Amino acid sequence: MRFEEMKRRIRGLRQIASWPQMLELIERPVHRESSVWEYPVAACRAVGGTEDQALPAAAAIFCSVISIHLVDDILDEDPRGDYRILGAGPVSNFALAFQAAGHLLLDDPELSSEIRSALQASFAGMSLATCFGQGMDARELQSEQEYWQVVECKTPPLFAEALRMGALLGGAPVETADRLARLGRVLGRLIQVSDDVNDALEAPARPDWQRRGNNLPILYAMTARHPEREEFLRLSTLTEDPEALDRAQKILLRSGAVSYCTLKLIEFSREARDLFASIPLQDPQPIAALVELHLKPLHRLLESVGVEQPAVLLVS
Repeated sequence: MRFEEMKRRIRGLRQIASWPQMLELIERPVHRESSVWEYPVAACRAVGGTEDQALPAAAAIFCSVISIHLVDDILDEDPRGDYRILGAGPVSNFALAFQAAGHLLLDDPELSSEIRSALQASFAGMSLATCFGQGMDARELQSEQEYWQVVECKTPPLFAEALRMGALLGGAPVETADRLARLGRVLGRLIQVSDDVNDALEAPARPDWQRRGNNLPILYAMTARHPEREEFLRLSTLTEDPEALDRAQKILLRSGAVSYCTLKLIEFSREARDLFASIPLQDPQPIAALVELHLKPLHRLLESVGVEQPAVLLVS
């Protein structure tokens, strides 16, 4: 993707062009050339469009991702968040500015009024759903039912609408754009659970251990019936101690928490592949590449527990 061209569009917005802190956030080295802002490009190419046609949506999604991360760090009280240095107020203002920038980028005068209206509705709906999900996620969840309610709002809308906007910019029928959005929602669930597993097993302890019910494997080990449940509940409050974290993580493995998450990931991967196979696309390869990219963490997880041909398990 034309990554620099995408960023140039954002930098070209009048207020951002003269706002040093915003320009610095855009140029952060942590931004990878391959991320969810590639989704609009993949969808646009898959329905017969070009990279250039997808750039307004890619730039808007890029802005949204920065905004989401800035706010999420505040809500999670992440010690590595920008708000620790810049303050919660200024960082919140940057997040609002990036959301507004996303809307301006989609208001491209070269697009038809019908497409511009559809893009604005898609971006606004995605933003509102994500904010609602982040608000729900700010408290510690008590059950798996609550967990899935939050996940459905927090992560899938971003991936769904990124694909929808790309398809619309490529001239796809509404039905095709809707189907791609459904695929995006499934990929969002898959990514959320995969991230939860990685965060739960990472050392030093990630912020997930501060709100234990918001991470699926940790929630499972806290609520499922297993012999070490009480010990896990005790250790899970002491994870700043590396030894306690290590013991808690070993219980995650023994309790079946990681196995349960793996089964959910397999379920989502099969659903994603079935959905992908049902979508009429002029060039399926860009979407196929996205699906396979997001299955790689599951492949690695399965290989780590001795599955020699993980792809076999992912076929319905």
